[in-house]
Amino acid sequence: MSFDRTLFEPEHEAFRDSVRGFLEKEAVPHTARWEAEGMVDRSFWKLAATQGLVAFSAPEALGGAGLRDFRFNAVLNEEVVRTGTVGDGFSLTNDIVLPYFLDIADAEQQQRWVPGIVKGDSVIAIAMSEPGTGSDLRAIKTTARRVGDGWRLSGSKIFITSGIQADLVIVAARIPDEDGGGFGLFVVEAGQDGFERGRKLDKVGRKAQDTAELFFNDVHVSSGNVLGTPGEGLHYMMKNLAQERLSMSVVAVASAEYAVDLAVEYGKERTAFGKPIGSFQANKFALAELSTKVSIARVFVDRCIEVHNAGDLSPADAAGAKFWTTELEFEALDRCLQLFGGYGYMDEFEVSRRWRDARVQRIYGGTNEIMREIVGRSLGL
Repeated sequence: MSFDRTLFEPEHEAFRDSVRGFLEKEAVPHTARWEAEGMVDRSFWKLAATQGLVAFSAPEALGGAGLRDFRFNAVLNEEVVRTGTVGDGFSLTNDIVLPYFLDIADAEQQQRWVPGIVKGDSVIAIAMSEPGTGSDLRAIKTTARRVGDGWRLSGSKIFITSGIQADLVIVAARIPDEDGGGFGLFVVEAGQDGFERGRKLDKVGRKAQDTAELFFNDVHVSSGNVLGTPGEGLHYMMKNLAQERLSMSVVAVASAEYAVDLAVEYGKERTAFGKPIGSFQANKFALAELSTKVSIARVFVDRCIEVHNAGDLSPADAAGAKFWTTELEFEALDRCLQLFGGYGYMDEFEVSRRWRDARVQRIYGGTNEIMREIVGRSLGL
């Protein structure tokens, strides 16, 4: 943008400098290996935790920094994008899953689980999607039935981020009418009888993030591992989806900004027919339009962050931000790759990975078609 952002205070920029230095030293050199191995080292996660980058919004009494200010989350997400750090561990943990443990878990559960999350000892995940059930959470078929002092969980999940490494998995399940009805959230711990991990899924992009199938074969979940009130699970999930979609929007805008910067730099350096390719009107106009769109998106998302910090971000606004920014992200990266020509299609060029990684943004967190439906309904249509 041609003008300064007003969203951040000095403490956020100091945090940004710290995050960037850490990622450049501890993550960037390992990117290629993590991509090849299909997983980010667990040792990196624990190291990030020692730097205060994991679950920093947790209360100080539970080991966190008490920073329930989404601007810190945004800074971290932006620097992950700008440094090219692979893996979705930070946004998944800090933005998507941790709020369930902070806002729904009772005091005993928080004492039992949150300190380990803050230390990086416990990797967390949430299991919503199922074979045949993606954006339509009401179609979940995994069931939880009351048995004695707890629940019996049966079903399967798919596309679960951090599913291979997760120590604590929040499982969304349908509760039969005879057991109270509705949906519930059940915390399954690694090693429990009947809990099995399937294959690590081979994806088009985001290859360093382990994504798995999970199976629950009559897993016994004690009453102490139920989050919140049984039957209210759908309400809890819908409440947290606004922050999840805002997180994705932050990533999308940062990614689009990076793509435009990369394309402009390359357009100045690469020549064809004796002149820089960026000077050709087709390329110049395309980049001018993208640069303007990204600036508009940045202002809108920054405003969404302010509104979210005030507790007022609506589901419709979060959905609108998610679909518009992720569409823009892919448009920017696709134009950037096109500008690079054949080189852009080579894995050795960074733009190819970023292009592949961006594609799923329009799918997960609720497909962009569903996001448009949410916005449309908010208009009374």
